[in-house]
Amino acid sequence: NIDEVMKRNMNPLSVEEFKKEISAGSLILDTRDPDLFEKGFIQGAMNIGLGGQYAVWMGTLVDISQYLVIVADEGKEKESILRAARVGYENVKGFLKGGIAAWVNAGNALGKIHSITPQEFAGMLIPMAIGTGKHNILDVRRPSEYENGHVRGAQLLELASFPKNLKGLDKKKPYFVHCARGYRSMIASSLLKANGFENIVNVYGGYEQIKNTDAPI
Repeated sequence: NIDEVMKRNMNPLSVEEFKKEISAGSLILDTRDPDLFEKGFIQGAMNIGLGGQYAVWMGTLVDISQYLVIVADEGKEKESILRAARVGYENVKGFLKGGIAAWVNAGNALGKIHSITPQEFAGMLIPMAIGTGKHNILDVRRPSEYENGHVRGAQLLELASFPKNLKGLDKKKPYFVHCARGYRSMIASSLLKANGFENIVNVYGGYEQIKNTDAPI
C-alpha cells in the first residue's frame, strides 16, 4: 500500500539522524538537478535527478532492498520518495530536513564535481594524442549510441554496468566523463566519486554537443 509506505518513509531527519542512517548502511540518494548536485553534495551520494529518467535509473543501479536516505530540493522530498515507492523502493529511512543547506549550516564539508563545456573538452583533445593514456574518456552511453558515433579514443563504459565495471579503471588517472546530453554522466560521475575516483571531469551537454565541436569523432 503506497499510502502506508509514504507514512513510514516521509520521515524528516536532522543532520545527526541523517549521519546515523549513513553509518548504518543507508545509501544517500540525491535527487536534485545535476547542475546543482555538482556544486556541492554529501560525500558518497548518488545523483539521480528527478528531472530525468529517475525511476528507470533507480531500477537499474540501486538494489531494491537497499536502505536509502534522500537529499532533495525543499518541497521535492515527497515526490522523490513517492516515485521511488511506485517502483518498489520502500526502504527509505527518511530525508534530510532542510536539504543540503542544513548539512552546510551544521559545519559539514561538501564534495564537488568539476565540469567543462564541450568546446573546452575539444580544446583539450585537439593538441594532444588520444589513446596515449594521458586522457581517459569514458563514454557512458549505450553500445548502440556509441556505435553510431563517438569521440576517438573514448572507452565505452555503459552506465547500466556501473559500478561493477569500475574495477578495470585506475583511481590515480584523470577521467573525462560524458553521455548523450549530460544527465547520465552526472550519475556516472557521482558513482565514480563515491568509489574513490577523485580526478573526474564531467562534460556538459554530452555527445550531442561534443559532435558539433572540433573534437575528433
